[in-house]
Amino acid sequence: MITNGKVALVTGAGSGIGRAVSLALAGAGYSVVLAGRRSAELEKTAALSPDGKTLPVPTDVTQPDSVRALFSKISEVFGRLDVLFNNAGMSAPSVPMEDLTCEQWNAVVAVNLTGSFLCARQAIRLMKSQRPMGGRIINNGSISAHAPRPNSAPYTATKHAITGLTKSISLDCRNFDIACGQIDIGNAATEMTERMAAGVPQANGTMMVEPRMDVRNVAETVLYMASLPLDANVQFVTVMATKMPLIGRG
Repeated sequence: MITNGKVALVTGAGSGIGRAVSLALAGAGYSVVLAGRRSAELEKTAALSPDGKTLPVPTDVTQPDSVRALFSKISEVFGRLDVLFNNAGMSAPSVPMEDLTCEQWNAVVAVNLTGSFLCARQAIRLMKSQRPMGGRIINNGSISAHAPRPNSAPYTATKHAITGLTKSISLDCRNFDIACGQIDIGNAATEMTERMAAGVPQANGTMMVEPRMDVRNVAETVLYMASLPLDANVQFVTVMATKMPLIGRG
């Protein structure tokens, strides 16, 4: 078994980007804690990992007690955490803002923003207290942290907020050797973006098929961010399908 002695936590590890990043970290020698709501999907990720260096922990990141239990398990099994990848996320139906319900808005905010805060809060507490002190938090921002898609107010608002959270963690935690960066991802080929093959709405009102990229590009970028010494940090990085309509959107 190849190990680098480091421990990583990935939220939303049961599919898509979370699964790809979990497997890349495990392949690089990390012990990886897999967090997510769907236990069966976490077990599928674990079954794909090399040398079994993963620990599935079913978790609802919107619930403080569930997140506390997750970090208690990490402390019990590993005694430390070196990397948190705040990846869990969801979107609301693509409808005009006036047709959104409060329940739909609150659900997106709870997962994308509050969930990232709850996990970061617990990670900071652990990283401050462990010896050697410190660690790294990587937030999944999305290109929606820069520019919206049509009818995407809840998702876009939370991803803009993630940028503020990233900057605040970077400022407040740098004296404790905790680095925080953000990866903004555009059109990774996962289940979430399969609809793009049939065409998705554009800012000018048209429908367009959008190019996608291999999700391994995302995993390799996160792995690079995680591999840096704590006196260096990728503050923000965008990795996207080269021909997707982001630059010039709208």
